[in-house]
Amino acid sequence: MIHLLKKLVKDKIALICLTLLIITIFVGVFAPLIVVNDPNLVNIINKFAKPSLNYPLGTDHLGRCILSRLIFGVRTTIFLALLTMLATIFIGVVLGIISGYFKGKIDEILMRICDVMLSFPSQVMILAIVGMLGPGIFNVIVANIIVKWAWYTRMIRGIVLKASESNYILYSKAVGTSTPFILAKHILPSSLSQIIILATLDTGWVILNISALSFLGLGVQPPTAEWGSMLSEARNVLMSHPTQMLAPGIAILVVVAAFNYLGDSLRDVLDPKDA
Repeated sequence: MIHLLKKLVKDKIALICLTLLIITIFVGVFAPLIVVNDPNLVNIINKFAKPSLNYPLGTDHLGRCILSRLIFGVRTTIFLALLTMLATIFIGVVLGIISGYFKGKIDEILMRICDVMLSFPSQVMILAIVGMLGPGIFNVIVANIIVKWAWYTRMIRGIVLKASESNYILYSKAVGTSTPFILAKHILPSSLSQIIILATLDTGWVILNISALSFLGLGVQPPTAEWGSMLSEARNVLMSHPTQMLAPGIAILVVVAAFNYLGDSLRDVLDPKDA
């Protein structure tokens, strides 16, 4: 573990991305203590105000502080994406272990269900599910989980299949070690690094989905601050005030890129061939 941490620290890009994400999450957690202005306070008289000490990034078309909304947007954009990933990973790990370790008929059934789920384009399925359930962030989270669980189940199944054929697993079975012990002490720990890599790489995809659906008016509903909805509101004044799109657009770009670069670096560091 210490060796892996040293390798991660030596990777400057990974270190920068990890630091950036930690700071962003920290800012989101303590948003009420950091911001000076109410992110939802409307002041039409003060709309489109230029950057100042009171409004470092200016105000939007309703006179709301852009910086305050950007900071509070961390809670809806990133935190909800992390929540979605945790729920998806949990389902994928449980079903992937059941399918990959126990095999048999249950494996066949689960894999056929996964084949059906993966046969549809993910974006089309998300739009269809949200369209049936109705707008709202809860429905967006449910749609993302429904679309991604099959992919994670299949990926984790492959990881578990490979791990279950290892000599130490075969030895544990031969000496009569209980199945729960093998799963908890051998299978899951040996698969954890690859699961972390998959989750890190996919978090950016979830952030983009949440932002895109909010941009379309299907996700987070006004007046809640969310980066995608901020872009949608800025779109309406694009010709007269194009700078309104910069803050949320750059925030999405930087955070998604940070998760992707961090995932690539973790894949290199946690690669068992190099460990």
